[in-house]
Order: sequence, then structure tokens, then C-alpha cells
Amino acid sequence: MNVPWEECGWERLTRAVGRRRLPGWDATTGLVAGNGAALLYDTGSALGEGAELRAQAQRLLGGRHVTHIALSHPHFDHVLGTAAFSGAEVYGAVGVAELLAPAGRGRADLYEDAVREGLDPARAAEAVDLLVLPRHAVSGELTLDLGGRQVLLANVGPGHTAHDLALLVPAAGPDEPEVVFCGDLVEESGTPQAGRDAIPSHWPAALDRLLELGGEEAVYVPGHGSVVDAGFVRRQRDELARRFGLG
Repeated sequence: MNVPWEECGWERLTRAVGRRRLPGWDATTGLVAGNGAALLYDTGSALGEGAELRAQAQRLLGGRHVTHIALSHPHFDHVLGTAAFSGAEVYGAVGVAELLAPAGRGRADLYEDAVREGLDPARAAEAVDLLVLPRHAVSGELTLDLGGRQVLLANVGPGHTAHDLALLVPAAGPDEPEVVFCGDLVEESGTPQAGRDAIPSHWPAALDRLLELGGEEAVYVPGHGSVVDAGFVRRQRDELARRFGLG
């Protein structure tokens, strides 16, 4: 990785882990580089955004390509760029592929939500039509070896949706923190959004699982907003419990 992260608009979190806050909906995407493979966490809101992320990742990876994709949850601003990553192995929480199948209601919801939030209808239709479904379903926890660096995919939901997938990147040395990509289970730039597919009764417990994964010293990356610490996640957990009357 010879190209400075900041040159591509990325924030470097550790030597081989970075993230970018995308324009428009402020959704986060993350990149983890191993010696022989690389994983992208979420792919943006449209094919053009996905193609931009692919080109940036290739620069940051010294010409190598993204080989693995993990989708945090099935909302348009996190998944509609996936088709730009030809050949990548795609992972999602169990049930996502069925939800977003051509005949599934989830695919129609993606288009409607994207257009309602301001995405051009033609771009939304193109991205939904070419949508790539996860081939690998994560029902509990799954470890991936990226070549000298292992990462953990954890199905920590339900909460924000019925299909929330977190990513834990263990510390590579004593001077690095563990990094937890939270998806929209955690939001820093606004109040966490609970749409019609949210499962509020389980949401605080999902944040407890995130805290168990990362611990007190980890860096937590929200689906929207700035990087936070364990204290922020815990406070948001308590706020969600009060908001939904869970005690």
C-alpha cells in the first residue's frame, strides 16, 4: 500500500485497515488488506459508486483486487455497488440472498427506498437489476484468512434489520487496536434509524454482542458517522433500550 489513504479520501485505522465515508448518505465502507486477499465491507449506493471504490481499493492494494465482500445489511446505500466487483466472493447474514432474490420483496424495497432517498431512478433500476447476491451465508461466526491476516464475520443481529453482519479485525500487534465494523447497528452522525424492517426488541442485545467482540479498547466503526469507542456504543445501547421501552 504505497498510495496514501488520505489521497483517495480514506481514513487509515491501522496499517492494513481503513474506511471511507461516502458522499450522499454518509455510509461507511471498510477495506482490510491481507498478503494474498482483501475484503471490502459494504459497496456503496450504486454501480458508479462501487466502481469508484473498486478503483480506489486497487490503488491502495498496489494493483491487487478486492477478493471478498461482506455486506453489513440489505439497505440500498450499503449493497447496490456490489456488481462492480466481478469475481469477488460475497458474504452476508443468513437470509439476505433469499430476501434480495429477483422474486423477493426485498429487491423491490431496495429500489423504492433508493429513489425515495434521492437516487436517480435509472441508476437505481440498473443497480437493482444487476444486484449480486451473497453466495456465502453467515449464521453465527465465520473466520476468513486473507493471507497473514484473519478477520471474523459475525451475525450479531437482528437489530437494525433481521440480517446484521459485523466485521472484527483483530489487532496485528501491540500498537494496533482491534477494529469492529458495526454497520448501521451503530450510527454516530444521527439517531439510529429504525425502519419497517428493524427488530427493536433485539437491537440492544446486538450492541452487547459488538462490545463482546471488540472489548473496551477496540475502535468501533459506525455505518454512518465518525469512528467511536466502546463507551459510545454502550451509551447508544442504553439509549436504544430506553427508546424502545426495554428497560
